[in-house]
Amino acid sequence: MIQPHGSTTLNPLYVDDAAQRARLLKEAETLPSLLLNSAAAANAVMLGAGYFNPLTGYQNRADALSIAKDLKTAAGLFWPIPILNLSTANNIQPGRFALRDPNVEGHPVIAIQDVQAVEQFSDDELRYLAQEIFGTLDAKHPGVQTFLGLGKTVLSGPIQVLNFSYFPDEFPETFRTAVQLREEIRQRGWKKVVAFQTRNPMHRAHEELCRMAQERLQADGIVIHMLLGKLKDGDIPAPVRDDCIRTMVEHYFPKNTVLISGYGFDMMYAGPREAVLHAVFRQNMGADYLIVGRDHAGVGDYYGPFDAQTIFDTRVPAGALAIEIFRADNTAYSKKLDRVVMMREAPDHTPDDFIALSGTKVRQMLGQGIAPPPEFSRPEVAKVLMDYYQSLGR
Repeated sequence: MIQPHGSTTLNPLYVDDAAQRARLLKEAETLPSLLLNSAAAANAVMLGAGYFNPLTGYQNRADALSIAKDLKTAAGLFWPIPILNLSTANNIQPGRFALRDPNVEGHPVIAIQDVQAVEQFSDDELRYLAQEIFGTLDAKHPGVQTFLGLGKTVLSGPIQVLNFSYFPDEFPETFRTAVQLREEIRQRGWKKVVAFQTRNPMHRAHEELCRMAQERLQADGIVIHMLLGKLKDGDIPAPVRDDCIRTMVEHYFPKNTVLISGYGFDMMYAGPREAVLHAVFRQNMGADYLIVGRDHAGVGDYYGPFDAQTIFDTRVPAGALAIEIFRADNTAYSKKLDRVVMMREAPDHTPDDFIALSGTKVRQMLGQGIAPPPEFSRPEVAKVLMDYYQSLGR
């Protein structure tokens, strides 16, 4: 199986030993508390789950600025987006803290951090980070808006993760750590694995894209790996997406070719940079390839349609990652060929030869109880989405 990023073995920061975890939770009662923001809590979950291997905790100011400039830490580790614990407080001193979860009622302790340094970003540095990470300073960009509101105080240092927030309770069949996914891939006997990232339900084009990648790469299996954390307003909730994907796989994929799972992270909408982060943590969970398609991890028109592919050519040094990407073009149903194709592979087609629907048009149809054509969406999946959209109007 592919090695994790930056180390020969995976080093998750979750305290797996129950007795040690109980001791730490008891100690946490005596420690000063810090209530995290949702982004820092999601980072804790990803660190605990092994997805952010080989990091040992939250990064410091020097690392953040180095990553923004050169996609590597101050010590030279390739890394695409800073993993930070930012706070709006300005009176914190270094020490040992109980980190509390903002996303669970009662704010239970999610981790303990040894805060080794307390530093401040200047306004200029914060804007520089946002510009480099997101490629824009537009306050309407949901990632920029969130990031610039997290605070300027940088709390860096190692953490011990004590739970995975709300994800195991809300998504017991779907949430999996990188450790668990590696073990399941091993148990299934898969030698070559393709990962598909999604924050949306999967329509016919997504389904066929997974099938194309598996066939062309001669992969044993596909991990459909969905984001379970916070999204922008208007995105479809994770339980609905989960239902859609499970319905599609049950009806249209052979047994033991697809592993459905999810990870606990808040969407950043950082386009190319986030695509590279997606590759890093898919390598950590055991995937040999990541499908990167049109506007991967993007939002609006902030990024070019294939910027998330070209960054792997222009900003990722040779050998920095072991995982490879499968480059996908726009996909659509060809009326000529009676199947979904990559549009670049059908040079004899005109736009009228494809069935193309805008997201807005599809949402309108679903809200009115009208199923999109079967060439666009499987009827079983459309039924799940129609029920959801119609429930919004009740």
